[in-house]
Amino acid sequence: MAVVDATKDNFDQLVGSGVVLVDVWAESCRPCVVLGPHMETIAKGNPDLTVVKLDAGKARRLCMSLQVRGLPTILLLHDGQEVARISEPSLTAEQVDTWLTTALAELPAKEA
Repeated sequence: MAVVDATKDNFDQLVGSGVVLVDVWAESCRPCVVLGPHMETIAKGNPDLTVVKLDAGKARRLCMSLQVRGLPTILLLHDGQEVARISEPSLTAEQVDTWLTTALAELPAKEA
């Protein structure tokens, strides 16, 4: 499955059901841009996971409601509820993979 672009208008619909990885990013955030292709790899390698990208510059109020304090921030949601988060200024693909593997393992078995 491809990465889906989220906006303030479609965000709730995109994350409302199932397991969703939200990549909160901005064009001005170098680590965010570097992680972009890795999000595509994650999406292709995890067919049961919906991966969405949320441009922080175009959805500031939504980012505030999600309590995003820095970029990059990656959220894992299950049926619309946040279950895990990672936010690190120098976040690497390896760190994302390790975090995601752990976070998915903590979900109920039938959902992951």
